[in-house]
Amino acid sequence: MKVLLILPNGRIHLIRCGSFRKSMREAPLTMPLLAALAPPELEIEFELIDESIDNVPDKTGANLVAISAITGTATRAYELAEHFRKQGIPVVLGGVHVSLLPDEAQRHADSIVIGTAENTWPQLLRDFAEGRLKKRYTESQKEQPSELILPPPRNDLLRRSGYMVADTVMATRGCPHVCDFCTIPALGVGYVKRPIADVIRDIKAAPSRYIAINDVSLVDDVEYAFELFRAMVPLKKRWGGLATTKLVESPQLVEVMAESGCNYLLFGFESFAPNALGEIHKSFNHQDKYRELMELLHEHNISVQGCFIFGFDHDDKTIFQSTVEQINELQIDIPRFSILTPYPGTGLYRTLSAENRIISYKWEDYDTMHVVFQPELMTPGELYAGFKWAYRETFKMSHVIRRTMGWKFSSLINLLGNMNYRKFSRRLENEPFYACPHTNSGGSLRSEIYQEK
Repeated sequence: MKVLLILPNGRIHLIRCGSFRKSMREAPLTMPLLAALAPPELEIEFELIDESIDNVPDKTGANLVAISAITGTATRAYELAEHFRKQGIPVVLGGVHVSLLPDEAQRHADSIVIGTAENTWPQLLRDFAEGRLKKRYTESQKEQPSELILPPPRNDLLRRSGYMVADTVMATRGCPHVCDFCTIPALGVGYVKRPIADVIRDIKAAPSRYIAINDVSLVDDVEYAFELFRAMVPLKKRWGGLATTKLVESPQLVEVMAESGCNYLLFGFESFAPNALGEIHKSFNHQDKYRELMELLHEHNISVQGCFIFGFDHDDKTIFQSTVEQINELQIDIPRFSILTPYPGTGLYRTLSAENRIISYKWEDYDTMHVVFQPELMTPGELYAGFKWAYRETFKMSHVIRRTMGWKFSSLINLLGNMNYRKFSRRLENEPFYACPHTNSGGSLRSEIYQEK
């Protein structure tokens, strides 16, 4: 049996050189884990296509096509599903967007998977092999494990040259926090950790010296994090991952992280505006500790990517310049900007929908690079123009040089990150798919395929 696994094109964070495409991100784990979870007795031959870096074939010899979609790729996922179903090939849809809007997704697939897949996906494959594929497979919340047991991912099935970091590892899943704009609380997956021995097994198996840990909440369980990082020290890997600004409260943990090979961390600072973090239920970010955090990480030669969001209700047109100025003052190594996006199922979505402020239900706009709602203190056009200005200003060559060469702390990561985002900021000015969507005051651009419950 042959199965084709597809991640639809997200259209962002790419480096292009002619027909060659390389993702600025780490290799995704979704497809390699799905391939690894397949029952061995079925002897399935998998083909993995990440459309961000490789083209999806028009025709395939696969017996089954499975597509995983986030909201920003849902429209493309439905197009691909229709394409293969017209050829008589059954299509399964899964992923975050499918779990949030299963009734919508069901109309575009022979079967859908809701929730996590470690139990449902193997059963789906067995059912398909026996000719009794069900329309819907749901991972019950009662089945959520106290400890997450996963096989080694089939990273060998991905094109390694397509990613900035080809080896990705997961230690924890979910998040203990409930940020208003985040889909993780909406999915209800909870927060679960893998056995340290399993994580170390996967790290040892990584061919490269460099790995990415893609957890969204890696260091929130400090005791677990200490144990993991101490176990990583002898492996002599270099790694990067995500963390919350609560890390500033654990300087000893930062020291162990550095010893374990950490040289890069991404933080969702989100905003310098005093009221914004409370607005999105992320008050655990203490803005008065940002400087202390930066000094602590730079002291241990850890590079920082700082992510910031524009479009909060307290943001006016001054937010763009003030954010860029404070980024420069704090010496954040690789800044990144996003536009506030109300993903279905989130608290933010419910609020803006109730206030009739959502102005686009085109899922391809839900990529944090479009304005899909009516801001409180700006027009959608002003928000989009300020977002582009912040990128353009931040990645002027003079600022890039200062970030990568002028400070005591510098690294190849900083240089590559800044130059890649400089290219991205220039492309942002020219590519039409980043244009602000058409808007109206009534928020009536509801997708034909979306039905609000």
